[in-house]
Amino acid sequence: MSIRRADVLVVITGQLPTSTAEPAAREPWGMRIDLNADLGESWGGRLLGDDQALLGVVTSANIACGFHAGDAATMTRTAAIAAARGVAVGAHVSYRDRDGFGRTFIDVDPAVLQEDVMVQLEALAEACAVAGTRVAYVKPHGALYHAICTHPGQAGAVVQAMLAFDASLPLLGLPDTVATRLAGAAGLRTVTEAFADRAYTADGGLVPRDQDGAVLHEPELVADRMLELVTTGTVEAVDGTRVAVPAESICVHGDSPGAVAMAKAVRARLAAAGVIIGPFTP
Repeated sequence: MSIRRADVLVVITGQLPTSTAEPAAREPWGMRIDLNADLGESWGGRLLGDDQALLGVVTSANIACGFHAGDAATMTRTAAIAAARGVAVGAHVSYRDRDGFGRTFIDVDPAVLQEDVMVQLEALAEACAVAGTRVAYVKPHGALYHAICTHPGQAGAVVQAMLAFDASLPLLGLPDTVATRLAGAAGLRTVTEAFADRAYTADGGLVPRDQDGAVLHEPELVADRMLELVTTGTVEAVDGTRVAVPAESICVHGDSPGAVAMAKAVRARLAAAGVIIGPFTP
């Protein structure tokens, strides 16, 4: 695959590719879906999430790469469990922000961010090599995940790092963003996701976490919503309307209270309806 850096650089200087979003609901991704969770976020004496249990439910694991959470030992251990259970491993890259858990926007220079993303990809790749698996995709974390939806410089930095590291890796994220348009223009595959435990606005965005009702906690309710998502391509927004949410993967946050119960409920409901659950990567 050729690396079309010129396309990315043109976009960063002001010419964004046009949106490819469809105004109406897309057809759902057949009757197949991936389940992903943010894992490997423990380090030192701090334990966060039940990785062992979630790796028995999800089909893709977004493993922290040491900048917002995690460390070399945790990366290797989590990747090894994932490999043993046939779970794909993704790089959960972030800002260099341990204190804020990667949830605060940092106005970092794109060149510095590109190098930071490369360092994280290489660190996880080393852990995967020891664990007998590989990095199969990239999903930015927290504030970086949201920043690259609208910030051309930072989105371009992530795309450039992926091109330099391995241009065959998909970028997992929200549909129709600056990052997905840049990635597509550069020849990268993009994979869209929905969030099981988050409420949606009428325009298809996520309700901000600081608003009431932004995070959903009832496993059965969430399972029903995700079955509707897979079978209709839509979910109910907070105002009662139905909104199109194109998704090839469903994320359950690993550090949310009740994450394991929620993931199990979603998987059981989908499987009972005949949905094939498996990773979106080979």
